[in-house]
Amino acid sequence: MVLVLHNKAMTSPQTHPATALLIIDVQPSFLQAPYWSASLAEPFRVALQKLDAGCRAAGVSVVHIFHVDDDAPFRADSGLIRPMDWLTGEPAVRFIKHVHNAFTDTGLDRWLRRQGVQRLIISGIRTEQCCETTARVASDLGYAVDFVSEATLTFPMTHAGTGQTFSAQDITTRTELVLADRFARIVTVDTCLSSF
Repeated sequence: MVLVLHNKAMTSPQTHPATALLIIDVQPSFLQAPYWSASLAEPFRVALQKLDAGCRAAGVSVVHIFHVDDDAPFRADSGLIRPMDWLTGEPAVRFIKHVHNAFTDTGLDRWLRRQGVQRLIISGIRTEQCCETTARVASDLGYAVDFVSEATLTFPMTHAGTGQTFSAQDITTRTELVLADRFARIVTVDTCLSSF
């Protein structure tokens, strides 16, 4: 579902109209989670703000994706389905999703194709869930995908069967392993921005 559509891509010159930055689920809903970690979130915030600013400076369309479900902090009426306070730039468009990827129930693919977008830059929360899933679906739909790991965020998880705890870095490394050269190009913020 499209929340708000701004026709920036149609009314202002775009230096890189074939590229869009997807900012996925960067919403205060996560601040309510018992696993939220300010220490993990801070380097993510710095990286995403740099990526966002660099993309905007290069004329790349910025797309905000938000997640809504029945979990209290993610409910449509929670007041938390909005960008985190530090993510201040106005996007070209906003979409609401109810599944892990940003395509299935949003109209995102149609919007991107109308804008002539061929390359996607993936950022957001959580690395191995909505970001990874969106990267896989995007690749299957024919988009070139840059996965900017440092501009994604995840948290430690414990395997229910073995009791082994995986750090956020373990999970990010695993995501990079399974995406690299099959579904996405794994890049840093600087590498991504230097390609414009």
